[in-house]
Amino acid sequence: MKRRECIKMLGAAGVVLPFQDAISCLAKNNIEKNKFDKGIHIFSKHLQWLDYEKMAIAAKEMGFDGVDLTVRPKGHVLPENVERDLPKAVDAIRKVGLKADLITTAITSADDKYTEKIIKTASNLGIKYYRMGWLKYSDDQSIPSQLELYEKQLKKLEEMNQSYNIHGAYQNHSGDSVGSAVWDIWLLIKDLDPEWIGCRFDVRHAMAEGLKSWKLGLKLLQTHIKTLDLKDFIYAEKSNGWEVENMPIGKGAVDFEDYFKTIAKLNINAPFTLHAEYDLGGANKGKSKITLPRETVLKTLKKDLDALKTFMNKK
Repeated sequence: MKRRECIKMLGAAGVVLPFQDAISCLAKNNIEKNKFDKGIHIFSKHLQWLDYEKMAIAAKEMGFDGVDLTVRPKGHVLPENVERDLPKAVDAIRKVGLKADLITTAITSADDKYTEKIIKTASNLGIKYYRMGWLKYSDDQSIPSQLELYEKQLKKLEEMNQSYNIHGAYQNHSGDSVGSAVWDIWLLIKDLDPEWIGCRFDVRHAMAEGLKSWKLGLKLLQTHIKTLDLKDFIYAEKSNGWEVENMPIGKGAVDFEDYFKTIAKLNINAPFTLHAEYDLGGANKGKSKITLPRETVLKTLKKDLDALKTFMNKK
C-alpha cells in the first residue's frame, strides 16, 4: 500500500478502518521510505590525490553522506601514522558535516604490527566499522585446513573488536583468494558474533563469480552484513580471453534496481561505499597524481552517485 493511500485512510479512519490501523500503515511506509538511512560513502582511494580538507569538501560538494577512509599501506592514512593522521582526516570529514564511520584497512590478524593501534585509534574516534585485508590460499595445504586456521585467526580479531567496540568485515572479492566464493566466508564467520565480525558484501564481485547465484550468497551472509560495497562491471572479450571489466554504475551487468529491492526485503540496512574502479586517470587506482582534470573526475563520481540514488528510489 502506498503512502498516499495511507493518508487517504487517515482522512476516513472513522469510517473505513480503525484509526490505529491507518497509523500503522503510515508508519510502515515511513520505515520503508527511509530504509537506506546510513548513507552512501565515497571510497577515499579515489580521492587520494587530494589532502584531507580538500577531499572532505569535494565529497560534500558531490553529495555524498560520508567518506570511507583508506587506512592501509599507500592509503590516505598510513598505518604507521594512524595515531597522528587519522584524527586529522576524521576531523576534516566531520567538519563539513559528513560521516566518518568507516575505514578500509589491510588488517588480517590481531597479531599484525599495526592492528591494535589502528583499531584502538579508530574506536576512540567513534568509527564503527573497518574493512579487513585479504587472506590468501596456499597450494601447500588443503583448503579446509587453511579455513580452519583462518577461522582461529578471525576469532582473535573478534575478541579484539569486541574490546574496542568496533565491527570488522571481510569483503568478498572475485579471483582466487579467500572470499572469492562467498561460501568460504560463511565457513569462516558463521560461528563468530556478527556484532564484531562480518562480511562487507560486494555485489559486483559476487556477480562476477556467480552471475545468477549472488542472491544465494547474500541470503547466506545476511546476518553478518553491516557494510556494503557498490560498483559495476561487464564481461569483456580481450585478446587473451574473457576478462571482467569495471564500468560506471548502471552501465554494466549489476541490476541495481533488483539489488536494492533484495537487500530491502532481507532487511539489510547498512552504510554503502561507492567504488569507481574503471579508468579515472589514476583516481581509480588511488594515485596521488591524476591525468584527468579535477572537474572531470568529480563530475564522473557524482554521476555514479546520482545513478545509485535513482536505483535506490525505485525500490
